[in-house]
Order: sequence, then structure tokens, then C-alpha cells
Amino acid sequence: MTAIAVVGSINADLTTHVHRHPSPGETLLGSGGDISAGGKGANQAVAAAQLGADVTMIGAVGSDSMAAAALEHLRTSGADTSAITTVAGPTGLAVITVAEDGENTIIVVPGANASVDGTYVDTHAQTVAEAGILLLQGEIPADGFDRAVDLAKGRVVVNLAPVVPVGIKQLLRSDPLLVNEHEGALVLDLLGVPFAESDPATLVSALLAQGFVSVVMTLGAAGAIVGDTEGLTDIPTPQITAVDTTGSGDAFAGALVAKLAAGATLIEAAEFAARVGAFAATRPGAQASYPTLADTLPAVHN
Repeated sequence: MTAIAVVGSINADLTTHVHRHPSPGETLLGSGGDISAGGKGANQAVAAAQLGADVTMIGAVGSDSMAAAALEHLRTSGADTSAITTVAGPTGLAVITVAEDGENTIIVVPGANASVDGTYVDTHAQTVAEAGILLLQGEIPADGFDRAVDLAKGRVVVNLAPVVPVGIKQLLRSDPLLVNEHEGALVLDLLGVPFAESDPATLVSALLAQGFVSVVMTLGAAGAIVGDTEGLTDIPTPQITAVDTTGSGDAFAGALVAKLAAGATLIEAAEFAARVGAFAATRPGAQASYPTLADTLPAVHN
């Protein structure tokens, strides 16, 4: 039995750096062009595993030269990679542009991740069913997402990014639903509740009103909000100078489930996750920026 099963995407990240993001129709000179490991599923699995959690990654890579780069940190993080399949065709690819202020834009080409459907998930039914926590994102087919939730007997944590039309019944099993402000508004729209983006607390309350057991909304440098049956709690974050925010939200997600698996409350887990996410933003790249137990995390100063 694994503590955490991650059913999700595995990508190779192609990263370039620019002074600022280009306007539509504009060409800019950049630098970089590095290939590294990414994908929301893999990122979150690596983040949790490097913090000492027992993690199994369930996903797929392609039969191309990108696969080795995509698996680099998964293989060294301590995560169980035996449930990762190689399929014919390309590995998932993310094209990332990072500006000098650390903010990024990302385009994802699914590649092999498109094969992580309901049929594929069924081949790992026992691992999914017996996991203490199932962690999901929005970068695999909706039927794969839905099937994984249907199989799960443990806690289901969902970071629906990107926001895709998964099953409503399955989505409402999220405990917590982990989203940013923009994603929170899109989830409400997915639930058939038109909602103009408002202040974060109002968004969290609106999501809870739709039946979610708990919600964690990340707010970047402003921290996060945890919402559950006890009310709303503000989660502060360390004040840092961001170098590259790529994958810092995934670091937050991985740290959150690692702490939950260790028995922490949701608020305790979110407080820890905020520090891990801040740490990741101070280093370039996604998985390469994630801390291990040997690293010192930035502190929150009130």
C-alpha cells in the first residue's frame, strides 16, 4: 500500500528566458533552450517524495529522446516509478517562457499523457484503490481522472490545473480542491455557477457552497486561504525574491499531500506548503528547484 498515488502527467520542459513576455505578433530574442523534467503530475510526485513521502507515480512517457529528461528527477527522488509506461509516440512537452520578474507562460502538448485514460488507470486499479491519498491534476484525459477517483478508497486531493471538464461527482470528492484564483472561478463555471472573479475569500466560500469538503486557494506572494467546515483561514507565505515561479504551485501541492500523509491538519499542511512553494520560486526550473529534507526553508515573518 502506498501513502500517495499520483495519477498524472509527465513532461519534458523546454524553457526559454526573456526580458519580458512578447505581445501578440511580436518576436523577441531570448536565451536558454534547456530541456528538463516537468509535468504537473511528475512535479507534484517529486516534490512529495523529496520531502520523505511514500509516493507512487502512475503515468506515461513516449518512445522518444525526451523521455529520459522527463524521468530524470522522478528516478532520483525516491518515488516508485514502476507504474510508468512507455507508449509509442512523443513524450508530453511543455514550452515555458520565463520573464525577468520570474513570471512564466506555459503551453503544454500532451503527447504520451493522452494515453493515461480510464483503461490505463484500470491496469493500476489496486495501487489507486489502496493509496492513502490519491493526487490528481488536469493534464490527463477526463475519463482517466474520473476512473481514478471512482477507484480510490482513500482521500482524494485535486489540483484541477488546467481546469478541464471532468465528472462533477468525481470532482466534488476533492478534499481539498487546490486551485488559484483564476482556476477557482473556472471551476465554478464548470459547475454551472457563473461567477465573476472576486476577492479570494468570496471565491473560496462559493466553492464550499457547491459541496466541496475543503478548498485551498493559492495566492502567490499573498499566501493562500484554507476553507472548510470550520471557516476560512489565511495562510501567510515567506517574502522572497522570485527567480522563476515555474512549478512552484506544484511544489506547494506536493508538500501539502506529503504533510497530510504524515498526519498533519489541512492548515498545518498548507502552512508548510507555502514555505516549500516559496523555496522553489527562488531557484530556476521546476523539479530542480524543489527542496529535500536537508534544505532550510524560508521562514514566515509576521
